Amino acid sequence: MKITHIEHIGIAVKSIDEAISFYEEVLGLRCYAIEEVKDQKVKTAFFKVGETKIELLESTDPEGPIGKFIEKKGEGMHHLAFAVDNLTDALLKIEEKGITLIDKSPRKGAEGLYIGFLHPKSTFGVLTELCEDPGKKD
Repeated sequence: MKITHIEHIGIAVKSIDEAISFYEEVLGLRCYAIEEVKDQKVKTAFFKVGETKIELLESTDPEGPIGKFIEKKGEGMHHLAFAVDNLTDALLKIEEKGITLIDKSPRKGAEGLYIGFLHPKSTFGVLTELCEDPGKKD
């Protein structure tokens, strides 16, 4: 498994519009994409900072994963995502090392990436996401 960089940091927010205003007006960043991922019951907004992205996550359903997260823990950092060169292989190798996976195989995520989550009980309390860009092959 080869991690190439931090792909993004996911931040759960109650209002994506209010959060976008903060990131643009206070921090001077520019939101370059807003997307709804229906099967994950979430609306996302992206900002680029160097090679890393900030992903804002607003629930579109209180019973969705982000809605439940905010209800339980409040707004804030939701997950840390790393870019990998071969997600299927990475998930297999990580599981072989005894790490509990949320996703045993890649699934489609925002921005056309393939994603897989590692359970935070196996990653020191940090929900960890691995991402593969199918358009970037070495």
